[in-house]
Amino acid sequence: MDEPDWLVWAREIQAIAQIGLTFNTAGFDHERYLSLQALAARMMAARGGAGPAQVEALFAGQTGYATPKTDVRGAVFRDGAILLVREAADGGRWTLPGGWADVNLTPAENVVKEVREESGFEVRVRKLAAAWDRTRQGHTPQPFSAYKLFFICDIVGGAAATSAETTEVAFFAEDALPDDLSHDRILLHQISRMFEHARRPELPADFE
Repeated sequence: MDEPDWLVWAREIQAIAQIGLTFNTAGFDHERYLSLQALAARMMAARGGAGPAQVEALFAGQTGYATPKTDVRGAVFRDGAILLVREAADGGRWTLPGGWADVNLTPAENVVKEVREESGFEVRVRKLAAAWDRTRQGHTPQPFSAYKLFFICDIVGGAAATSAETTEVAFFAEDALPDDLSHDRILLHQISRMFEHARRPELPADFE
């Protein structure tokens, strides 16, 4: 899924405004960056379906130097099948367990935590399989830029259990993956690539 030009431009304008507001706290430049932020909000609101005030509030909550957010995903295998969870926040669609990375934890620690919280399984990270830019992968367009880190994980304990975030936990063979994937979070070709990494541990991490 290619992102529309207007979204790419609005996201870039918002980032420029956020960085400008961080380093220019007063004067005419500050006012200009506020105007740029409002312009980016109007662009997204006009094409994205949300109201300008709602988007402006979203942008106002972003401070400091604008950098991509980090999403971690755990590819957990058992008997040749991959672990997926139903995401309550996305209508019960299936995804690899994971989410936004928390501060004070390494990427590997974050994915271990996410897998435990969303599936009930304790895992050990075997390798980093991919570091992908969300936009380049074809995910549903979003207001902010993000990187997605995928880790191959091995089960070391625990048992299947749902949580406040998930409604079902199950393992799927490569030729029997569900159709209703949460495309905000995971894409079919990404899951297929995780199977390849699991089969071929010597593969280097993918990146783009």
